[in-house]
Amino acid sequence: MIFNAINRRISAFLSVLTVSGWSLFAQGNEWLLFRGNPELTGVASGDLPSDPQPLWSYQADGEVESTAAISNKTIFLGSLSGFLLALDLDTGKLKWKYQATDEIKSSPSIREDLVFFGDEKGTFHAVHTYNGQRAWSFRADAGIISSANFSEGRVLFGSYDQNLYCLAIKDGSLIWKRETEGYIHGTPAVLNGDVIVTGCDGYLRVFRIQDGAEKMKVNLGAYVGASPAAFANRVFVGTFGNEVLCIDLQKGNIVWRYENPNAHFPFYSSAAITGQMVIVGGRDKMLHALDPESGKALWTFRIKSKVDCSPVIVGGKIAFGTVGGELFLLDAATGKEIWKFEGAGGFVSSPSVAEGKLVISSNEGTVYCFGKAQIS
Repeated sequence: MIFNAINRRISAFLSVLTVSGWSLFAQGNEWLLFRGNPELTGVASGDLPSDPQPLWSYQADGEVESTAAISNKTIFLGSLSGFLLALDLDTGKLKWKYQATDEIKSSPSIREDLVFFGDEKGTFHAVHTYNGQRAWSFRADAGIISSANFSEGRVLFGSYDQNLYCLAIKDGSLIWKRETEGYIHGTPAVLNGDVIVTGCDGYLRVFRIQDGAEKMKVNLGAYVGASPAAFANRVFVGTFGNEVLCIDLQKGNIVWRYENPNAHFPFYSSAAITGQMVIVGGRDKMLHALDPESGKALWTFRIKSKVDCSPVIVGGKIAFGTVGGELFLLDAATGKEIWKFEGAGGFVSSPSVAEGKLVISSNEGTVYCFGKAQIS
C-alpha cells in the first residue's frame, strides 16, 4: 500500500526530500506560494510556539482574501482595494505597494525575485520583489483568483475564462493554454513534471507541463473551489458535492470518498496532507482529520462557524481560521485545542508560516503576525 507502515516510520525524514529541486515541505524561513510548496500540501517545516503572541498588526486599505507569501523577511499580499502590499516581517511596516488593475483575490507566489498574482480584470502581474516595479504583465480573458505555481522556468495558473495558462517566467510569453469546461478557481499543483488542476467543471485534469498534453481526466461528480493537494501519487480535494476525495494518479480512479455522516455541507477549504493524515475544513463548521489510506475520520473538531480557510500543519500542530473570526492551534495527533485567538473580522485567507511566525489576514483588512513573545 502507498501509505503503509514503512511510510509512517520514514515520514519524519520527508522534510529533506525534494522533487525537481523543491521541498515537499515549505522552507522554514519562507512561504513562497499558496499552500507553501508546489504539491500544495500545506505543511511547513519548523514550529510555532504553543502560545503564540501577537507581534504586530497592519491595517490594509481594503478587505483581504489573499493568503500571504513570505520571502527574505518580507510579506506579500493583495487586497480588494487593488494593491499588492509588501510588509516587513519583523515590524509590519509597509515597504512598498503596487497598484493592479482591479481587486486582488489571488494569493501571490514568488519565484526568481519576482512576485506573481492575478486580478479580477484578468491581468496577471509579475512584480520585482525588491522595489514593487512591474517586470511584465499578461492579459487573460476573465478574472484570475487562482494563484501561480512553477516548473523549470514556467509559471502556471488558472482563470475564470476556463483556461489553464503556462507562461515563460522571464517575459510572460504564452507557452501554451488549455481550455477546460468551467472556471478554474483553485491553484494548480505541480508533481513530477505534471500540473494537476481541479475546477468548476467537476473534473480533475492532469497536463504534461512540457507541452500541455492532457494525460488524465477524472470526473469528481461536483464542482470544486479548492486546490488539489498532491502526495505520493495521490491527490486529495474537497468538493461542493459535500465530499472529500482521494484520487490515484497512476490508475486515474477515485480511491475513497468521505462525507460527514451527520451534516451535508460543501468543502471549500484546501486540504493539508502528510503520510499520517488529511486535514480539511468544512462548511459544516468542523475541521476533519482523515486517514489518507482509507478516508476514515481520525478525529473532528467542532467550531462555531464554517471553515473556508485552508489549514497548515507545522511542528505537530494545525493552524487555521474560521469565517467567524477565530484562529486556532490544535494538536495534530488528537485534535485537541492548544490555543485560540479572536480577531477583528473573519478569516477567509489562510495562514502562512515562516521563521517561527504565523501571518494571516482578516476579511476586514487586518494583517496579523503571531510568534514567540519578544523579550524587551
